[in-house]
Amino acid sequence: MQRAGFDRAGWTRLRWRLRGAWMWPTFLVVTAGDGAMIHALPLAGAATPLVSALLLAGFINLFVVAVLAPTCGRLLRRRRPDLPKPIAANYAGTALLIVGVGVFLTVGLIHHVDVTASARERADARFAAMLYIAHNAPAPFALNARRVDLHNLGTHEFRGCVPGPDPQRWLCVIVSTAQSPPGVTRDSSTQSNEEEFRPSF
Repeated sequence: MQRAGFDRAGWTRLRWRLRGAWMWPTFLVVTAGDGAMIHALPLAGAATPLVSALLLAGFINLFVVAVLAPTCGRLLRRRRPDLPKPIAANYAGTALLIVGVGVFLTVGLIHHVDVTASARERADARFAAMLYIAHNAPAPFALNARRVDLHNLGTHEFRGCVPGPDPQRWLCVIVSTAQSPPGVTRDSSTQSNEEEFRPSF
C-alpha cells in the first residue's frame, strides 16, 4: 500500500510537471519570433539589426519569466489554489510571453505606419523643392535641382538646398507639407544646411 501511494504521488507530480512544462520551450520559440518581428517591424527608429533585435527580445522575455511570471503566478493561485506554486508561475509566464507577441506586433505596426508616413512626407517635400527650383531658380541652380539636400526643420516643415557655381552660396527653399500640395517659399539665407545648422560650441 505504501508503494502504491508513493507511485500515485509520483504520477501526480509528473503530471503537474508535464502540464506546466511549457514556459521555457515557449520562451525559446517566442524570443526567436519576437526578434525577427522587431527586426522587420522596429519598435523605434528606422531599423533594428537582427542580432540587436534578438538580444532585446531575449532581455525583455527573460524579465517576464524571471520577475513577472512568479508575481502573476501568485495572483493565479488565489483563483486556483489547487495549482502548485511552480506550475502557477509556469502557466502565468507562458501566457505573458504569448501576450508579449501581440504587444510587440502592435507597437511595431503602429511605428511602421509612422515611419512610412514620415518617409512619404519627406519624399513629397523633396519633390516639391526640386520642382520649385527647376522652374523658378536661376539656371546654374536649376541644373542641380535633383541634388536637393533636405533638412527637417520640425513638424511638417523642411529646408531644401542646392549648390551653385560658388560652393559658399546655395539656393534654399522652405517647404511646408502641412498643406496639399506642399507650399514652397524662397529662403533668404544662402548657407547650406550643413553650415546653417552646424552646432556651435
